[in-house]
Amino acid sequence: QVQLVESGGGLVQPGGSLRLSCARSGSSFGIYAMGWYRQAPGNERELVATITSGGSTNYAYSVKGRFTISRDNAKNMVYLQMNSLQPDDTAVYYCNARGPGLNRWGQGTQVTVSS
Repeated sequence: QVQLVESGGGLVQPGGSLRLSCARSGSSFGIYAMGWYRQAPGNERELVATITSGGSTNYAYSVKGRFTISRDNAKNMVYLQMNSLQPDDTAVYYCNARGPGLNRWGQGTQVTVSS
């Protein structure tokens, strides 16, 4: 069974950077894409970025040019490098693994952007 554990969240000033990590355990069989989503208080969970098993990436318009998703298959890790962070980026960030019949979430990590 796939399990996901996020880390790397925290408090950062506007303009700062953070790198989130997602450690995956369990088989990678059937996982088509890994992704990062976020949910701010009072808002629905929204897509931040995804990366497919073939390496194709997709970003939300609001983070394009600032965030970069990457993966290290040998280490079963997915990363989200976040630069030029703004207060609107404040949210709980969730790692996701998706495939046919699979939609697995981590527990989330809080990112707070504030001066």
